[in-house]
Amino acid sequence: MPGISGFSLYLPPYRVKLEDWCDWTGEPWAKVGKVVGRSFRMRGPEQDVYCLAANAVLRLIQNYDIDPQNIGVLALGTESSADNSAGAVIVKGLVDQALLALGKPQISSECEVPEYKHACLGGVYALKGALRYAASDGAGRQAIVVSADIAEYARGSSGEPTQGAGAVAMLVEAEPKLLELDLAASGSASSYRVVDFRKPFTRFAGQRPGSLGQLQDVPVFNGRYSTTCYVDAVRSAMAAVLGKQNLSWAKYYESLDAVFMHRPYHRMPENGWGMAYLFALAQDNDPRLSELASEAEIDAAALQQELRNQANVLDIANSGLLSTDAYPLATGLLQKFRRNDLYREVISDKLDLGAGKMQDLGNLYTAALPAWLAAGLEEALAQGSDPTGKPWLAVGYGSGDAAEAIPMRVVPNWQHAAKLIGFEAALSPVLDLDEDGYAALHAGYTSVESNRQPHSEFVIESVGARTDSDYCDAGIAYHRYMA
Repeated sequence: MPGISGFSLYLPPYRVKLEDWCDWTGEPWAKVGKVVGRSFRMRGPEQDVYCLAANAVLRLIQNYDIDPQNIGVLALGTESSADNSAGAVIVKGLVDQALLALGKPQISSECEVPEYKHACLGGVYALKGALRYAASDGAGRQAIVVSADIAEYARGSSGEPTQGAGAVAMLVEAEPKLLELDLAASGSASSYRVVDFRKPFTRFAGQRPGSLGQLQDVPVFNGRYSTTCYVDAVRSAMAAVLGKQNLSWAKYYESLDAVFMHRPYHRMPENGWGMAYLFALAQDNDPRLSELASEAEIDAAALQQELRNQANVLDIANSGLLSTDAYPLATGLLQKFRRNDLYREVISDKLDLGAGKMQDLGNLYTAALPAWLAAGLEEALAQGSDPTGKPWLAVGYGSGDAAEAIPMRVVPNWQHAAKLIGFEAALSPVLDLDEDGYAALHAGYTSVESNRQPHSEFVIESVGARTDSDYCDAGIAYHRYMA
């Protein structure tokens, strides 16, 4: 069964500590730290998404001693594309430039270079494509999937503390050295949600490009409605998985050793997985649901009906009342459920592996889920625990919306490949921004004052502006590998 043999991570050094951000904005640190996390990263003024992706891919090749000539697919999952024509091939070109400078062979010219886009789910779709390649026409060859994104939100918006930037590259092989992914047992879901989270091109109208041609890529989003969409999509993808299982729905949740989900901020996976478990209890007519309802002073029959009858989330968008809760009774129950021992056993404990490390990354969009998997494996290694053969689950989500739930197992002798991940090392170096530095970098109009000298990474050297009849490169970025 094909799967993942390696991970590598790249984070830009520019960091905003959320406790500092709360001081600047007047937001309550006690709440933000509990719900969102500790810090987030920002792309540098000399970086775009292709720089981030190429850095992660080059690290993967170097750390795992990959023969570039054996790479048959280099797939990019992102929602931060700066070019509507080229994508993964730009990443390939950058990596080839570095390999040449390092005296190594370049990536095979026969390599496929697809880009996948569906909000934060693009990386999972790219991973599924690579797994199918490894299981079919890619016999004997390797695939690399890189998830890379730049999450920007407008100053003063509810999404501002959930920004982030970074990339995660994954090595995919027919005989994996870390994780087997069971696509036959996986579940998919997709529904059009109109105004959940979008990036229409009209947002760029009238913008003046910042340094090196950067434009602000802030989304159009509706936070409360987006949470409803996330919960509903996870429920649907899990229903597809559970339809292929012999266990009761609740027992399947309880049988899992660890769960990894898309995480736009720290609390969201807990909310999504907790609600999904309540749906499972209702599906099974499990008496524990009535007991929980009684403890929370909620009508058990009404709760059961709410959870068994899937809401039409699109109706909420069409009504124009986006603050409407599709599952008000279950949402109320979830708040009380958090204090129950069952919640700790089935929800928080299963979401714990690697979660602490993720609080320093911010929202990485497509890279959030693979980063969490990498953090979990490295943490298991550091703890000396051995999850070999135990059932794990990855749940990806992309606004708009769509979700994927993929059962996994850690393969024997996974420890050697896990030692090469380098998650902790990727957290350095760090340049903590003050309020002025954050404002400048967010605006994209000026470089941040620092003594930073890029080393062993890619930067934008210049952006073309020619529109001559015999040569046109307006808006095209020229990248350089800084050895």
